[in-house]
Amino acid sequence: MGSIPQVSVLRGPTHPLPRVRYLSRLFEEKARSCANSTAIIYKDPDTVVHKLTYGQLDLATNRLARALLARLAPTDGDLVVAVSLPPSDALLLTLLAIWKAGAAYLPLDQQAAHRVHHILGEAKPALVITEETEDQWDEVLRRHNAVSFSTLDTTATKMAATTLTDLELSLTSAEPLAVVLYTSGSTGVPKGVRLPHAVVLNRLQWQWHEFPFSPTEQVCVFKTTLTFVDAIGEIWGPLLHSSPISLLVVPRDVTKDPQRLIPLLEEYKVERLLVVPTLLRAILLYLGLDSSHQLASLKTWVCSGEPLVVSLAEQFLSHFRQRDVALCNFYGSTEVMGDVTYHVIRSREDLAAFDKVPIGRPLDNTTIYLLDKHLAPVPMGEVGELYVAGLNLCAGYINNRDPHKFISNPHTVDPDMARLYHTGDYGRLEKGTVLYEGRTDSQVKVRGHRVDLAEVDAALNKLTQVDKTAVLCYQPGEVDQMVIAYITVHPNVNISGEDIEVALQSYLAGYAIPQVLIIDSIPLLNNGKVDRQTLLKRYAEMAGNATQPATVDLDLCGVSDLKAAQSLLKTVAAVLGGAARGTVSLSANFYQLGGNSLNSVLTVSKLRDQGYLIGITDFISAQTLGDIVGKMVPEDNKKEVETMMRNQKEKRYVSEILNCVHKQDVYRIITDSFYSKGDLEQCIEPRIPRHDYAELLDKIWEPLVQAELSFVLRSRATGQIVSVALSFDVHDEPPVQLSGSLNIVFEFLEFVEAPIRDERLPQGKGQVVHAFMMGTERTLSAGENVAAMQAMEEEVLAIARTRGYAGIFTTNTSPLTKQLGTDVFDYKVMCEYQANKYMAPDGSKPFYRAPDSLRVACSWKEI
Repeated sequence: MGSIPQVSVLRGPTHPLPRVRYLSRLFEEKARSCANSTAIIYKDPDTVVHKLTYGQLDLATNRLARALLARLAPTDGDLVVAVSLPPSDALLLTLLAIWKAGAAYLPLDQQAAHRVHHILGEAKPALVITEETEDQWDEVLRRHNAVSFSTLDTTATKMAATTLTDLELSLTSAEPLAVVLYTSGSTGVPKGVRLPHAVVLNRLQWQWHEFPFSPTEQVCVFKTTLTFVDAIGEIWGPLLHSSPISLLVVPRDVTKDPQRLIPLLEEYKVERLLVVPTLLRAILLYLGLDSSHQLASLKTWVCSGEPLVVSLAEQFLSHFRQRDVALCNFYGSTEVMGDVTYHVIRSREDLAAFDKVPIGRPLDNTTIYLLDKHLAPVPMGEVGELYVAGLNLCAGYINNRDPHKFISNPHTVDPDMARLYHTGDYGRLEKGTVLYEGRTDSQVKVRGHRVDLAEVDAALNKLTQVDKTAVLCYQPGEVDQMVIAYITVHPNVNISGEDIEVALQSYLAGYAIPQVLIIDSIPLLNNGKVDRQTLLKRYAEMAGNATQPATVDLDLCGVSDLKAAQSLLKTVAAVLGGAARGTVSLSANFYQLGGNSLNSVLTVSKLRDQGYLIGITDFISAQTLGDIVGKMVPEDNKKEVETMMRNQKEKRYVSEILNCVHKQDVYRIITDSFYSKGDLEQCIEPRIPRHDYAELLDKIWEPLVQAELSFVLRSRATGQIVSVALSFDVHDEPPVQLSGSLNIVFEFLEFVEAPIRDERLPQGKGQVVHAFMMGTERTLSAGENVAAMQAMEEEVLAIARTRGYAGIFTTNTSPLTKQLGTDVFDYKVMCEYQANKYMAPDGSKPFYRAPDSLRVACSWKEI
């Protein structure tokens, strides 16, 4: 017999499911065994702590379920109860009571009335439970059977508290639904995902045995928005497990604020946390600012909802390198109960074999298929469309929308694997694990929420002022990802992009609202389709324009601390860059300008670097930038000499002249810095391989060590090497000829630098230090990166001055380093050259893909 071909099919472990028709029955069993254990902890806005035991919760939800059954409207389809309540003990009482009544709960998001109107019209819930009887929702709810929680709770006091029998439940299906969640549809219209109890149970059972509760684990948190599928695991993972775990309900405003969230997690010794990568990055930034809070109990970090990039995973490992922690990358969608593959990272070895963070292996009772357009499995290592089969699969969509997304599985006779779900993602199977390779359609993830660009486009076209549209995602999966919309407006219409964004609030959730840019015409290709690459390039040039980061209004009338106000406005302008939504002024709101939780923490970090302290909470809660100025406190207003002495005392880094001990760290940092972030390198096709940098360093290593002008910086706090500065005497550099495509970069740099070096700089050895290459540890935060760069510049200057050099010569491409060079370190720009205009000796233009904004600057600093 021949060998079985290696194809891209991966099956998870098989574990039988217990026969449980309703998950509420699991809760009732737990309530009997853990009656006196605390089930729910909730601190209300008045800081009053509410607690319910499992016994109390069981009795209260029995009464509430009966009150709910008395209110249900007749239905001939799925029995669904819609819920619009904020995170609280009342919300959890409601959800459990809905299950006990035999219904499924459908969370509603109050941010977009038109979206809710569509959801209610399609799902036809038998009841809608809201916070109040009369509020802004009256118009939306008028045609629906609605009741406030307080009214329902009052009715429940008259009901029996005994366990409901099956005869009392509203039985509508042999496979009853537990949850209905609406997500973006491929046509731009939201669609309802139907999740049966058995599907939820399969996901929970896998969670319980793969990530079991530890003997010391007492409290878990519920902080994810209820409309997001990951909230299901957060809530029901602890409440339905046999262990007496309490569930801490975190209010929405606390979830968005690391300064309040982190102490809360520490207070309750929380050991596991679900975060989207954006929040993880913000938390790591905050932990870097405040050494008193380090989440000592937190052992399991789960990233979900967005792609997890290698740099963030390495930053996590670097921060917690002395701790036994796990960073888990979960992949999935609402249709597969949130997660269908996972990859656990405990050390750098778990990342070393791949060029990106894997999405991993399938969960229990599920199978992953990577198929071609004919539904045949692709060979291992090749990219295919990702399909899922198994017990994590939803029961389709409300009203059988998009049935083509679910097809019969031609690759098995196993009834549990009979259906295939087409995820719309690409994947690749390598070394027994799946790597994510992007989406096949127009859907992207924003802060963990799925956003369909077609839905955004449809919302724009509902506005009468809008003529033509092009909705795009800039840098999908990266830190600076942005959903953008280029539009044209009808003749004689006078409206701004900000006005359009406000109008979109009626149709889209806040996270889905794009940055709107009004232009005269939408560029088209020859075939009549929108020229998306031209628009993306246009946006990249605008967003990357650090020499004029944003329009700033310096009207500081009535401000007592002018220096602080100027620092804040300039810092915000620099952080938001050319993508700022409007003028940066004291009356502007940081978040309306385009800020988010990540760059708010970064802004606070940068202000601290300038000597101003402000709490994260104060920053987030401020309505305007003017309010922020009033809360900024000078770190030290003593005399300049005292400030210099204190800064010297608190110096973060120790400099070490380059020697053989540093070789491994230097190779790694330089390669990581330029391979991942080098502006010129990113424009060359095919991409420059990593080994080219090793070849370069091999050839210049001995001359670098002998020159004794290069050094590394080591962190005083951690002992880790965080940055590398390589320098030569400009008139004593070794000639280097490389065999690979990296040589193209050095030919270009020689083309630009030679006329200045040979004709405009002081001549002879011992006159000019050439700051040749600088690199920083890829796990540094943005604030730490800037601090390391500043320390390196200061050390280069100190070495040059000590050795009697006349000055320092350097070449930069990064807008940030160029701006730091001129504005902070007093370099004089002697020449600038636009990279895409360079013609190589063979007549080619190797940097033709570079935007016009990519300019090489040769600079000189006289000592």
